[in-house]
Amino acid sequence: MVMNLLKLISSIEKQTILVIGDTMVDKFIWGKVKRISPEAPVPIVEITKETETLGGAANVANNIMALKGTAFIVSTIGKDIAGKSLIKMLVEKGIDSSYLICDSQRPTIVKTRIIASSQQLVRVDKEVKDFFDRSAETKIISNIEKLISQVNAVIISDYGKGVVSLKVLKKTIFLARKFKIPVTVDPKVNHFKKYKKITIMTPNEKEAIEGMNAKNIKNDEDMMVLGKKILKMLDSNSVLITRGEKGMMLIQHNNKIINIPTRAKEVYDVTGAGDTVISTLTLALAAKADLLSAAEIANFSAGIVVGKLGTATASSQELERTILDFYKK
Repeated sequence: MVMNLLKLISSIEKQTILVIGDTMVDKFIWGKVKRISPEAPVPIVEITKETETLGGAANVANNIMALKGTAFIVSTIGKDIAGKSLIKMLVEKGIDSSYLICDSQRPTIVKTRIIASSQQLVRVDKEVKDFFDRSAETKIISNIEKLISQVNAVIISDYGKGVVSLKVLKKTIFLARKFKIPVTVDPKVNHFKKYKKITIMTPNEKEAIEGMNAKNIKNDEDMMVLGKKILKMLDSNSVLITRGEKGMMLIQHNNKIINIPTRAKEVYDVTGAGDTVISTLTLALAAKADLLSAAEIANFSAGIVVGKLGTATASSQELERTILDFYKK
């Protein structure tokens, strides 16, 4: 297994992935707490620094680049300072920003997290969730059509903010199947039953339960039954349910189920871990890896990023070192 995974890391570097979904800026306000406000029972945060990183679908693209793959991204931004900041960060990471649509009617999505003593205290979201008008949707589909023949796989990174409309989703799946390339989905609960005939979906436990409106999920056996129902409902090749400290559950089209233990040593922050899973998994599938190997290497990547604070990525060097260290035990 170890040699296969190490060889896969090298193969990943040759892959080009199209990311479709909701981009955003992840803003972090870092500080210290020394006292409670006299105005209300809340901590007073003394700010020490402020940082910004790529979030949402942009973080998926960033994860692909961190593993030395190539990413194209189709999405939207607002005509605002945050939009300019997002483009600047994309360019710095070597990601082509020319397929982003600028919408003057909607702000760039910004998620602001206030962190003190390594703990997230609060998150503030600036966003508009409605679907885009027909002209914007047409431009999104046009950009997908321009890029689809240049890539080895497609990721639908659906945060439910409007980019992934039903029309965009159906067109993307149709084109991916036409060009015989994998199409993977990081789902939104509200759209859960619409991702028909994809290669694989990667919900976490909460998304899987809520997306299927399931009741009384109490143990591993219940989760297995639910996974099979998701697979049948979507008519897809497979489902990978991420389960935090329990690792991952891979359900394949023949109803074969494999439980993969977590590879995380320590968990500091799960922000963006789902982005890392879908990025690494899709790169591996694009490199013709089997589903189990793709899930295993994605599991190792996720174990790296949850050990970091804030929206993070795993580099190919970190991934190689982590796999080697694990199999030396």
